[in-house]
This record gives sequence, structure tokens and C-alpha cells, in this order.
Amino acid sequence: MKFKFTDKSFAEIEKVLETKFAKRSGQYRAVLLNSAQGRKLSIEIYPEIPIGEKKGNLVSIFTPSAHIQLHFCTGYVASDMLGEVTFFGEYQDRLSGIVVEKQAAYSAFTNVDSKLLSGDFTKLAPEVMLSGIALSLAEPLLEKNEAK
Repeated sequence: MKFKFTDKSFAEIEKVLETKFAKRSGQYRAVLLNSAQGRKLSIEIYPEIPIGEKKGNLVSIFTPSAHIQLHFCTGYVASDMLGEVTFFGEYQDRLSGIVVEKQAAYSAFTNVDSKLLSGDFTKLAPEVMLSGIALSLAEPLLEKNEAK
């Protein structure tokens, strides 16, 4: 089953990030501000748009100093407890993701071996451990997709 962003998806993301998306011709855009830290982050989601010869979901993050894109987003995890949303994309046995925090911060992880998500994090070098921990929230969804 192919993942699609729905109205329910946007409502969940809005709740966790404490923002509202504005919809303009197939594009959803929200802005996160953190005045205390001097941060501003814009998130744009383009559901089911042409990406090359295929169609897929595109998630773009803009900050004053960066522009990050996740092509072919295959799911997300919205965590109230952590105050963040993890968008992820799978390709073969690799996972890429963008973690967006409600405090207008983000982290990006690319080409992570999916086996790291369920392994023993204490056996990994600290440089590798962070990506496995950050993307491990997506693991239950990955298993669900494999079972179908």
C-alpha cells in the first residue's frame, strides 16, 4: 500500500508542531518560529507530485541557512511526547529521514542501514548511534509496510 498524506495526517502534524498548514494548489506550507532561540523554519509538503518520471511525496524544509528535501516520503511519525515529527523515505534496505521539532529545529539523516534501527545501539559508535535512535521511531511502520 502506497503512503498518502491525508487531512488526518496534516491535523496530526499540526497538533504536534503547534502550527497550521496553509494549502495552495497542492502544496501545504507551515512556519515554525522560536523567537527565544532566534529560529525560523518553514515546512512544505507536496503530496503526490511528479518527481522525475514517477509520482511521490516531497517534504521540503527551509531555514535561513539551509534547504533540505526528502523525495518520495513514505511515511511519518508524529510524537506528542517528543514534540517532533519524523518524515522518512525507504529505498531497498536504506532509510532517510527529516526530524522536525516544534521549536523550529530539524535533523536530517540519509542512507541509513535499516538494520541499525533494531540493533543494539550500545554497540554502535556514537556518530552512528544517533541516526539509528532518531529513525527507530519509524521502525513499526516499516514492519507494517513489509507485511502487506
